[in-house]
Amino acid sequence: MYSHPQHGGGEEVKELRRQAGAWLKNRRTEVGLTQRALAESVGLEYYTMVSMIEAGRGRIPPDSYLAWAAALQMQPAEFVRTLMQFYDPITHSILFGDAGSATPDDGTGHAAPKFRVV
Repeated sequence: MYSHPQHGGGEEVKELRRQAGAWLKNRRTEVGLTQRALAESVGLEYYTMVSMIEAGRGRIPPDSYLAWAAALQMQPAEFVRTLMQFYDPITHSILFGDAGSATPDDGTGHAAPKFRVV
């Protein structure tokens, strides 16, 4: 079962992080940024942090969502809404009317596992 979004979690959370990373990588390449250029744009000291996030081994801290949205040429609300599908699918489902059927698409055609809202 899905665990709290901030607590690492089990295989489902890891899979969602991988899907988030794939979506971010797709978006980064769509706008023509390298990992290094994105890292500089969002204020990361090391571009390898972008690599880790794209590989699903980290997540974007909420206090940098605005910088990431700007760098990826997205409206902040659209960026956060999409990211929330992966980072917190239950809350996303409740907020956006698809409660009980969270199936984010990572941009590569993969859907996330469905979660039960309890």
